[in-house]
Amino acid sequence: MWQESIPSLLRAIFNVDPDEVRSLIFKKEDVNIQDNEKRTPLHAAAYLGDAEIIELLILSGARVNAKDNKWLTPLHRAVASCSEDAVAVLLKHSADVNARDKNWQTPLHVAASNKAVRCAEALVPLLSNVNVSDRAGRTALHHAAFSGHVEMVKLLLSRGANINAFDKKDRRAIHWAAYMGHLEVVKLLVASGAEVDCKDKKAYTPLHAAASSGMSSTVHYLLSLGVHINEVNSYGNTPLHLACYNGQDVVVSELIEAGANVNQVNERGFSALHFASSSRQGALCQELLLAHGAHINMRSKDGKTPLHMAATHGRFSCSQALIQNGAEIDCEDKSRNTAIHISARYGHELIITALIKHGANTAKRGIHGMFPLHLAALSGFSDCCRKLLSSGFDMDTPDDFGRTPLHYASANCNYHCVFALVGSGASINELDQRGCSPLHYAAAADTDGKCVEYLLRNDAYPGMRDKQGYSAVHYASAYGRTLCLELMASETPLDVLMETSGTDIMSDSESQAPVSPLHLAAYHGHCGALEVLLSSLLEVDVCSPEGRTPLSLACSKGHQECVSMLLHHGSSPMTSDYTQKKTAIHAAAMNGHPECLRLLMSTNDQHINVDVQDANGQTPLMLAVLNGHTECVYSLLSQGASVDNQDRWGRTALHRGAVTGQEESVEALLQRGASVCVRDILGRSPVHLASACGRVGVLGALLQATTSTTSHTHLTDNQGYTPLHWACYNGYDACVEVLLDQEVFKKIKGNSFSPLHCAVMSDNEGVAEMLIDSLGTTIVNTTDSKGRTPLHAAAFSNHVECVSLLLSQGAQANIVDTLISSTPLMMAALNGQTNTVEMLVSSAKADFTLQDTNRNTALHLACSKGHETSALLILEKISDKNLINCTNTALQTPLHVAAKKGLTVVVQELLRKGASVLAVDENGYTPALACAPNRDVADCLALILNSMMPTSPMVTIAASPAHSLTQTVINHHPTNNHVSKGVAFDAPPSLRPDHASYCKPERPLTSVSGDNELNDSDSETY
Repeated sequence: MWQESIPSLLRAIFNVDPDEVRSLIFKKEDVNIQDNEKRTPLHAAAYLGDAEIIELLILSGARVNAKDNKWLTPLHRAVASCSEDAVAVLLKHSADVNARDKNWQTPLHVAASNKAVRCAEALVPLLSNVNVSDRAGRTALHHAAFSGHVEMVKLLLSRGANINAFDKKDRRAIHWAAYMGHLEVVKLLVASGAEVDCKDKKAYTPLHAAASSGMSSTVHYLLSLGVHINEVNSYGNTPLHLACYNGQDVVVSELIEAGANVNQVNERGFSALHFASSSRQGALCQELLLAHGAHINMRSKDGKTPLHMAATHGRFSCSQALIQNGAEIDCEDKSRNTAIHISARYGHELIITALIKHGANTAKRGIHGMFPLHLAALSGFSDCCRKLLSSGFDMDTPDDFGRTPLHYASANCNYHCVFALVGSGASINELDQRGCSPLHYAAAADTDGKCVEYLLRNDAYPGMRDKQGYSAVHYASAYGRTLCLELMASETPLDVLMETSGTDIMSDSESQAPVSPLHLAAYHGHCGALEVLLSSLLEVDVCSPEGRTPLSLACSKGHQECVSMLLHHGSSPMTSDYTQKKTAIHAAAMNGHPECLRLLMSTNDQHINVDVQDANGQTPLMLAVLNGHTECVYSLLSQGASVDNQDRWGRTALHRGAVTGQEESVEALLQRGASVCVRDILGRSPVHLASACGRVGVLGALLQATTSTTSHTHLTDNQGYTPLHWACYNGYDACVEVLLDQEVFKKIKGNSFSPLHCAVMSDNEGVAEMLIDSLGTTIVNTTDSKGRTPLHAAAFSNHVECVSLLLSQGAQANIVDTLISSTPLMMAALNGQTNTVEMLVSSAKADFTLQDTNRNTALHLACSKGHETSALLILEKISDKNLINCTNTALQTPLHVAAKKGLTVVVQELLRKGASVLAVDENGYTPALACAPNRDVADCLALILNSMMPTSPMVTIAASPAHSLTQTVINHHPTNNHVSKGVAFDAPPSLRPDHASYCKPERPLTSVSGDNELNDSDSETY
C-alpha cells in the first residue's frame, strides 16, 4: 500500500531506471511533483547521486533550485551524499551554490560536515566567500573541525578560510576540534596559526573544552604547547574543575601531573574537590585530588565543604572517602546545616548511617533551628526518620517556629513518617508558634484522610484552636477535605466541637475565629465539605464579624452548587451584612453570577425583595449595571426589578449605565421604561453623565428615548450646565456632534459660561471649531456672568490654538469684562501666558492703552507678577511715551512696578523708551526708591540721598513742609493694593470619567456625590 502511494516517477528514480524515467517523462509525468515534505524527483535523484537521471530531469524542466520544507535544494542533497558526478551536473545547470536551508547552511557547510572533499573542491571556486556562517554563526571550517575531517580542513584553509572565525558563542574551530578530541585537526589548526588560548563568550578555552569531554590526548597536546593550565572561565572554573565535574579521571591525572592547582576555587568558592564529591563518576577524581593535597574541609562562600556536596547529591562512596580521610563531620555551612542535615533533607539514608556511625550530632540545629529529624519529616523520608529516631534524639524538641517533626510530617501527609513518629512517642497535641497542632496541618492537606485518622485514633483533639481561633475543622473546611471532616465528625459531633450548637460556632472560651467553617467552605466552593457541615450544624445563616453569611460569600464567588445547598438547608437570601447592608442578592449581582441570582429568586422565601437596598440605597440592579454584568441585568429585570429606584444620591441604574458605557444594559433599562429625565441631587441626568464621560453610544440611546414632549428641565443641572457643556469641557468630539444634531441643544442656554467657554478653557480646539460651525460665529463674543468672552478663557489658560481660532472667527480682542474691566491681553499678561501675549500683541492688534478698574495697563500687570518676557513683548509694540509713563490709581508707572520686581531687562527697555525716573507714586517715591524692599528702607535711602545731593529733585520726598519725614513715615500705608493680585478661572466642577466613575460596590458612588460636590458656589468665578 505504501509503495502504491508513491508516484511512479519517484519509484523509477529509486529503482535507478533511467529508461523508465524517460518513458514517464514522455507520458507527461510531472517532473516537479512534490511529496508531503515538498521534495521533488530531482531531490530524490540528487540524494541517490544518479547523474544521468538528474540530467534527464533538468532537461525535462525540473527546477534545479527547488526547496523542500527544510529549504534544502537538490545541491544540498547531492553534497550530503558525497556524489561528485551529481554535484557536477547540478552546477553545470546553474544550481545555486549560495542556497541556504532553514539553518542558513550552504552546500559548503553540508560538504564540510559530511567529508565531501571532492564536492567542496567543485563548490569553492564558485564561491566569493568560504567564511559564510550559518544561523549559529558557524563557518564550514567549524563543521569540518567538529567532524574531524583533516583533508577538508586542509582544503578550506588552503582556500582562505578564516582560522580564527568565531560563531555566535565566540567559539572557534579549535574549540570544537578540542571538544570532540580530533587531535590531528587540532594539530593542523595550531600549525596554521590558530590561537591555543582563545576564549569564547563564557571564557572557555580549548583546554576547558577538551578537559570537560575527557579528551586526554588533546589535553596532553595542548599542555605541551604551554597553555595556561589554571585559566578560569566566566564562572571561575579551571579545566580541572570541569574534568572533576564530569568525572574525567584520566584528564584529572594529566592536569595534576602538569601542575594544576588542586585547591583553586571558582566564583562561588567551590574547589575541584567539591565538584568531584558531587559528581556521579567522581570517585577516582576525588581519590587523585586527595592524594595530591586537596584541602578536605575547604569551605565555599556559602560555607559548604566537599562532604556537604556529597551529602547533597547522595554520593555515598565519595562521602565514605571524605570521612576516612578526615573530613569534619559536624562542619556547618552558613545556614547552620551540617552534612547530616543535608542528607536528611534529600533522603540519603546510607550517608546518614555512615555519619551517625562516625559520630555526627543528630541534635545539632540547622536552618531555622531545625534538627535533621525535622528535615527528614519535612521531605517525607520515613527511612531517614527511623534512622534518626534510633539515635536517641528527643523528637518533641521544637525548631525556631515551635514546630516538631510531627508537624512537618503531618503537613506533608506522609503517613509512614507520622506512623514512625507517633509510634516512637511523639507528642500529638504539641502547638507551634501559631497555635497549630499536627492535626491542623493534616486536616488542611490530607486528601485520603489516613494521617488524620491515625492522629485522631491516637488522641489528637480536633477542637483545639490556633491563635486566630481556627480549629482543625476550619482548616479542613477551607481546603475542602471532606473525608477529614467526616472523620472528625465521627469522633466528636461537629456542633459539640463548635461548642454545642451552630449558633455558637463563632464563640470560644479562649479565642474567637473570624469566620466559621461554613464560611470557609462556601467561599472556596467546597460542596462536599459544606454538605458535611450543614448536616451537623443547626444554624445556617451564621454571620461573620462584618455580618456576611455563608450564602453571601458563595454568591460573591459564583459557587452555584454551594448556593443551592445552602438555600436547600434554609439559608435566607435577605440577610444583610452589618455595615453596607448588602444581601446575597447584591453579592451575586455585583459580581456577575446570573445562575446564583436565579437560584436566589426561585427560592420559596416569601420575603424575597428584588429591589432590596443597601446602606447607600443601591439595589442589585444598580450594582449589576455598574459592573457591566448584562446577564444579571436581564435576570433581575425578568424578576420585576424597578428601573427607576434612586440611591441616596438620587441616581438610578440608568445613571450608572451612562457613566460606565454599558450599552446593552442601558438598552435593557430603556426597554423597561427607565426614565431619562431623573436627576440626581446635583441636578444631573443620565444624559449629563454620558456626555461628561464620553459614552457616545449610550448618549445616542438616551437621546433617542427622550420624547419631543419631554420637559427640558432635565437638561440643565443645579449650576445650569447642560450635557453640551460637559461634553465640550471634557473634549468628547463624538458626543458634541451627537448633541449638536439635536435642535434643543442649539436653543437651550443654560449657564452663561457657555459650551465654547468650556471647550477653549480645556484646550479642545476641535470641539470649539465644531461649535462655531454649528452655532455660528456670534458665539465667539458670548459673555458669561462676569462679562468675559471665550477669548478671555483661552487667554487665561494660554491655549494658543484656541486663541487663534477665536480671533480668526471675529473674537473682539479688546473687549473688557464687567468685573474688573480686564481684557484678554490683561489676563494673559497677568498670568505670564507668553505665547498668548505674543499672538494678541502681534496678530490681534490689542489696545495697550486700555486700563482695568485700578487703571493698570497690560504692561503694569505683566510687571506686577514678574513676567519679564510678557512685559518685553508688550514693550516691543509701545512707542508712545505717555503710555510708557501711564500711572495706575496708586500713581505707579510701569517703571515703578518693574523696578520693585527687579526686572532688570524690562527697566532697561523702559528707560530706553523714555520712562520718567522722576515720576513719584502716591507715597512720594520715585522708581529708584520703589526698588527698596520695604518703605522704611525707602525712607532711609531718601534721607541719605537728600544729605548727599540736597538739591536733587530725584530724592526729594515732598516739597512742602506739610510732607515732613514724620508724616511720610506715618501716612505711607495705602488703604488697598491697587495692583491686581491675580485672576482665577474656576472651570465647571470636574466630571471626567476618572472622577465621575462610580466607586467599587463596597463604597458606592462616593467619588461622584461626595460632600465637596454639593457646594453650589458660582463655578464661573475666575
